[in-house]
Amino acid sequence: MPATHDVSISVIRADALFVSAVQRGDHPGAQEVRQAVAGAVEAFGQRGCAGRVAQEFGDHPETAVTRMRWAHQVAGQVFDTSHAIFTCAAD
Repeated sequence: MPATHDVSISVIRADALFVSAVQRGDHPGAQEVRQAVAGAVEAFGQRGCAGRVAQEFGDHPETAVTRMRWAHQVAGQVFDTSHAIFTCAAD
């Protein structure tokens, strides 16, 4: 039986942003980040994104670390719902 791993959605989003064409210097907005993440997951799947991240860390570890920090930070900011305001209509 293959090993299973519990991967959080935040890791999947960061991996997807990491492998997307969006660059740190582009200063992407929230909508661009969401589209890039969705596009990467659609194109490569969760495992494909993770595999591409691993490949980059193997080939270019010095730049991959910086890009992954950026991807985690930006994805965390864009998809953070802990500060969202939810309202409910009164019955």
